[in-house]
Amino acid sequence: MKAIGYTGGKPLDHPDAFVRFDCETPVPVGHDILVSVRAVSVNPVDTKVRSRITEVQDPPRILGWDAAGIVEAVGSEATLFRPGDAVFYAGDITRPGSNATHQLVDERIVGHQPGAASFAQAAALPLTAITAWEALFERLKIRPEADAGKRILIIGGAGGVGSIATQLAKQVARLEVIATASRDETRHWCRSQGADYTVNHHTDMPAEFREQGIAAPDYILCTNGADRHFPAMIELIAPQGMICTIVESTKGHDLDALKTRSAGFVWEFMFTRSMFRTPDMIRQHELLNEIARLIDAGKIVSTLNSIPGSICPEAVRAAHRTIETGRSIGKIVLEGFGD
Repeated sequence: MKAIGYTGGKPLDHPDAFVRFDCETPVPVGHDILVSVRAVSVNPVDTKVRSRITEVQDPPRILGWDAAGIVEAVGSEATLFRPGDAVFYAGDITRPGSNATHQLVDERIVGHQPGAASFAQAAALPLTAITAWEALFERLKIRPEADAGKRILIIGGAGGVGSIATQLAKQVARLEVIATASRDETRHWCRSQGADYTVNHHTDMPAEFREQGIAAPDYILCTNGADRHFPAMIELIAPQGMICTIVESTKGHDLDALKTRSAGFVWEFMFTRSMFRTPDMIRQHELLNEIARLIDAGKIVSTLNSIPGSICPEAVRAAHRTIETGRSIGKIVLEGFGD
């Protein structure tokens, strides 16, 4: 098979940072399925993993954790898919990624691709949709019937996770959604995803809440800048509310500040189930199938925003560069394997 790999120990703009190379096509065993990859999307996790690889990689490290494609073969214990099935998935951060013509992935973290979506549209969804779903309904424990009408603040509303979280919060949980955005184009994007209000995360967010007459959020989902936004989150969260962040903190924060409000703080990391092979791994298969159902029913839409090229070293490098600006909107997808 052919793959795009990071050679390690080189800056992003080095011409050999990403290279095309050949390797053996793996054979599925157990619960694994072999997928012929048709489209991938690029996420911040790709750039974070790349930045932590300081030594030369031989063979090059295959990155990429989002894909859509066709099942070519299945392992002896696989029962959820058959060859020919169209699938989408985020994969496992401990295994080779999706920037290749073929990839092995455990069927329990794979979903049936939405029938109404193209490969590119489907590839934009898995990692962010799983992250958003787990954050909203498993970490923040939002109950769609009982909690309808409550308010959620989504920090980073125009990003990949923020975009799909806005849709799920609005269409599934039926919450009032306040999304943060700092530019006209990102404010417009957030509104298109279903946000009721937008506030600027580069200004005094509590002051903006007061100026717009927005009540304190019952939930906060932070998708970027956790350190920068921590004081504002503490000030904004409603009594007995919950805060969830998907990004790591580099500073010590005083969680005692939440005590008088009886508010909670929790992390979301979508690779936890596959990394620790938890007994409920199959939950991600079920989540993706539910996302596909919502797409096919027209309740939510793909957050695909651009397809700048095929799966080739130049396009992968450019996508990493765009992600690292912190100004990307929606999802960047690469489709087809470049020559």
